Amino acid sequence: MSPDFLSRMRGDWLGNIRGDLLSGLVVALALIPEAIAFSIIAGVDPKIGLYASFSIAVITAIAGGRPGMISAATAATAVLMVTLVRDHGLQYLLAATVLAGLLQIAAGFLRLGTIMRFVSRSVMTGFVNALAILIFMAQLPELIGVPWLTYVMVAGGLAIIYLFPYVTTAIPSPLVCIVVLTGLALMMGMDLRTVGDMGALPDTLPVFLIPDIPLTLETLQIILPYSAAVAAVGLLESLMTAQIVDDLTDTKSDKNQECIGQGLANTATGFIGGMAGCAMIGQSMINVKSGGRGRLSCFAAGVFLLILIVVLGDIVSIIPMAALVAIMIMVSIGTFSWSSIANLRDHPRSSSIVMLATVVVTVYTHNLAIGVLTGVLLSGIFFAGKIAQLFRVTSELSADGMTRTYHVQGQLFFASADAFAAAFDFGEVLERVVIDVTRAHIWDISSVAALDMAVLKFRRDGAEVEIKGLNEASETIVDRLAEHDKPGAMDRLMGH
Repeated sequence: MSPDFLSRMRGDWLGNIRGDLLSGLVVALALIPEAIAFSIIAGVDPKIGLYASFSIAVITAIAGGRPGMISAATAATAVLMVTLVRDHGLQYLLAATVLAGLLQIAAGFLRLGTIMRFVSRSVMTGFVNALAILIFMAQLPELIGVPWLTYVMVAGGLAIIYLFPYVTTAIPSPLVCIVVLTGLALMMGMDLRTVGDMGALPDTLPVFLIPDIPLTLETLQIILPYSAAVAAVGLLESLMTAQIVDDLTDTKSDKNQECIGQGLANTATGFIGGMAGCAMIGQSMINVKSGGRGRLSCFAAGVFLLILIVVLGDIVSIIPMAALVAIMIMVSIGTFSWSSIANLRDHPRSSSIVMLATVVVTVYTHNLAIGVLTGVLLSGIFFAGKIAQLFRVTSELSADGMTRTYHVQGQLFFASADAFAAAFDFGEVLERVVIDVTRAHIWDISSVAALDMAVLKFRRDGAEVEIKGLNEASETIVDRLAEHDKPGAMDRLMGH
């Protein structure tokens, strides 16, 4: 191992011990009700989500590519498993989790983490804003039809979270919020909804088991669609969250290693009775805002979670949900990009449309993958349209009136192919035509077909045609795909 690698690992694990341990404890407490809720969404016992959160957090801390990011059981993956659990049962869920992990490992080795290059800043902003809204919406069941004391406790919790840092930052204010509100609820005998009301906490350690399913092609046909969906959604959310944590901490992450880490975590989780998961932006924000930066924070969150539910379950179960709701409201407020609202007037209209579309689709469908893919698709359409507008063709006629030179500038691809074809005057009687593409680049089969059509039409009318200025890449695609210099090209044109 190189000295640089050892130094980096030492910094990731030991560079912020106190901050990572304290933030890990806060995250562990906040993970419990969420893991239980996600288990309920998937239609399985609460321990399935709790064991998963422990396993995924610990393994991604070791094998992931983004220090300080929290991964666990999530709603994004849980909702994909509902039908599978209902129709086939828990064992098929565990098998699908293992297969999803293997697919994610393969994605990492295929270096699919680089797809993040195609996600624009507008999509990222929309993703963040949508998540902030969804996090807040997830708290509404704890704020509707509850005793009035709940609102007082939530307000008090928010006051502690935002004001306590003015006293000291030595202890994360969310942790102080949990301790103070729990103490108040006990001393005053408040009748409030608690963590224990979410579901029974397990009292034993997870054990290794192999999913009890028949190893047949039919089984694979059942679980593969679910596994593929979970793998794709899990990686998309994880890579987007990693990028956000990169920006928050001004550090870089290894996206391909994160794919592998997520895959290893899900594969192992399926063998200890846990459901699939991925990175969690809400918990990652709690971790970063509580001072967590290294791998130790995520590892500690997983270990503390297991200790809390197995050893200290009776104590954890009395924590009022109001304390955790206050923390999640803080997360939603801190996650939302408030500047994006003011920027709607200043940013290009296309960027604002992409951002808003990502938010609306994500919130409407409650599916982060669909929202992000909508944003990426719109970004691509707007980009293609913008580049196509920068394309132009000018021409000049020789002194003898028998040779016309067409100068092509810009990117010649499917969106500009029509403009290219429309730029030529095929009714003009000429002896020679020169198509100068020195300042252009030919990208795809649509542009090659447009070039073919122009050359063959001029030749049909008796003109000699020369194409000059092809750069190396353009020459390669033209040589491979063009028809105009191949036998029978004119007949094929006439046939069309």
